[in-house]
Amino acid sequence: MVRCWVGKFEDVRRTSRKSSRTKRRHAVSDRAPDYVYVIYIAARADTVWNGLLDRELTEAYWGHYNVSDWKPGSAWEHVRSDGSCTVDILGKVVEIDPPRRLVISWAFPHEAQDETKVSRVTFELTPLGPDTRLKVIHSDLEPGSEMQKGIADGWPAVLSNLKTLLETGRTLSDDMWSSVSGDEQAAGEASP
Repeated sequence: MVRCWVGKFEDVRRTSRKSSRTKRRHAVSDRAPDYVYVIYIAARADTVWNGLLDRELTEAYWGHYNVSDWKPGSAWEHVRSDGSCTVDILGKVVEIDPPRRLVISWAFPHEAQDETKVSRVTFELTPLGPDTRLKVIHSDLEPGSEMQKGIADGWPAVLSNLKTLLETGRTLSDDMWSSVSGDEQAAGEASP
């Protein structure tokens, strides 16, 4: 008698669990997998940190500079350094813990109001003696979007150029950018 009474609720609980798992699976599948990049740089963590934020350094290896006061909740803009003042990417500073962690939202200006188009970039710096492990996680990407396509080749190019600059004092040749997405205009707009 007790078994029959409990059995009714067991069936409801099983159905409810299955339903919530299905909902979670569908919600998760609406986003692309995270892109995770790890690079080791022969420079101290504070030097790598400055490489991510300092205008002159970012212009040298990225062809852009970042504008922000770097406080949680503040806006930031990724501006072309070609003199056009074109903002290619913008977002907000979500979290900052110098020189170990920076989390920013990331979107094209024309898509920034659409939450489904806003992704997130996390920079994690781990000191390893005189060197640094830099891990970049780009998450919450819309599958098949221009952003996803652009960052797939863009981040490896940007991080390689950062590493080269900090270790040698020079950047890679400009040929790298044209190889990122086939033409320089698209590379500048879609790469990080």
